Amino acid sequence: MNRHFKNRTRLWVWAQLLAIFVPAGAVMAQGKTGKPNIVFIMADDLAMQDIAPYGSKQVHTPNMSRLADEGVCLDQMYNVIPICAPTRQNLLTGLGPVRNGAYPNHSEIYPGIKTLPVYMKALGYRTALIGKKHFGPLASFPFDFLGGRDQDNGKGQDVDLTKAEQYIRESGNSPFFLMFTSNQPHTPWNRGNRKAYDPATIHLEPNMVDTKMTREKMVDYFAEISYLDSLVGVCLDMIDRSGKKGNTIVMLATEQGNSFPFSKWTLYDQGLHSGFMVRWPGVVKPGTRNPAMVQYTDILPTLIDIAGGTPSKINTGSRDANGNTGFDGTSFKAVLTGERTQFRDCVYGVNTTRGIINGSEAYANRSVRNEKYLYIQNLNSGNRFSNVVTGSPLFKQWLQKDSARAMQYVVRPEEELYDVVQDPWQLKNLAADTRYGQVKADLRANLLGFMKQQGDKGVATEMKALSRQPKHAAEED
Repeated sequence: MNRHFKNRTRLWVWAQLLAIFVPAGAVMAQGKTGKPNIVFIMADDLAMQDIAPYGSKQVHTPNMSRLADEGVCLDQMYNVIPICAPTRQNLLTGLGPVRNGAYPNHSEIYPGIKTLPVYMKALGYRTALIGKKHFGPLASFPFDFLGGRDQDNGKGQDVDLTKAEQYIRESGNSPFFLMFTSNQPHTPWNRGNRKAYDPATIHLEPNMVDTKMTREKMVDYFAEISYLDSLVGVCLDMIDRSGKKGNTIVMLATEQGNSFPFSKWTLYDQGLHSGFMVRWPGVVKPGTRNPAMVQYTDILPTLIDIAGGTPSKINTGSRDANGNTGFDGTSFKAVLTGERTQFRDCVYGVNTTRGIINGSEAYANRSVRNEKYLYIQNLNSGNRFSNVVTGSPLFKQWLQKDSARAMQYVVRPEEELYDVVQDPWQLKNLAADTRYGQVKADLRANLLGFMKQQGDKGVATEMKALSRQPKHAAEED
């Protein structure tokens, strides 16, 4: 037989074997550069249980379901801080909020700290953001900015995603990282079709007080989630049109909880437990779930790992209390690929009200959570908790109908302990139960270790919060 014919036959056989044993898109997933493109979609104040991939049977989110069906849902992703700007800056630095300086809302990171766009550009990526910024100082976050606004008044076009599609097209064969940071479903809830939902029939979770206004506001919130879902669909469709779907990772993060009581601004699961979905053609098995516990601090090291960098060797521009200059998080790439179903033993929470709109003079909270228990320290428990919610007409209705429950939001004990398996809505505080004394002691020690590593001095750190906000920094100096 002709030798060249033999070689061609051998190559043909290998091609067929690759087609059989290599998942569809796996070869494409590397592209010409060996680096996958990444589109990162970030919601704003979306509670994870209010989308279909995480159990909602009443909110219409077909595009998020489409993304989940084509990728993996991480079931144990957690924020570190339950307010907007600090969450973004935690994600973009890979450092805890106190360590990076952005722990109150509307704050800035310390000078010299490097951020996601710096790392991704160094790895050869075109790096852009469209939508909400809400971080600072702007010079520390050198994204190619494609437009958008930091809040949505419901008038005109909130975001022009055709600019994102043009950016993808102009990238050619160069790898790109594109971050779409939506304003939805952050208040005021002014987008979407509220007629799609009936306030009389919607289901309220047991941590809520059932009033007429609660139901009406919940409908506004649900409508805006569906509007956000339509934008997710626009993003998925533009990736399909680009011809780069096989070489493009899509990530979606729900951020912290919604603006109802016991959610955003708190360290309960409703405030910190976050939805996170990833589609990675040829690498991530479609329609899967992973129970590994991870947190937002781990996202940036994971992105760097995916992009071909070595996160463990990076100097972040910040030194922690132990003298380390690396990230506070580590890459969970092996979780995405399904090689690991366990990652962290616990996750941490940090919250401050000093400096937030209508916030308490001081109300510092810190927490640690493992797969069984959530432990919270309210360091200013002698004060009353306040924010934009506590002065609202909705909260006044809560006080009128169930004052005991409403006051649990305003007045909290020094310590809280919850069995998150038996009590997923954190309704029964076990901190005073002597049967859980050792559990509480172990978690308290763990939390103190985290605070020490971060340089977090608790109440003293809370009282310096205004110095981290540009509008107050001059008067605090």
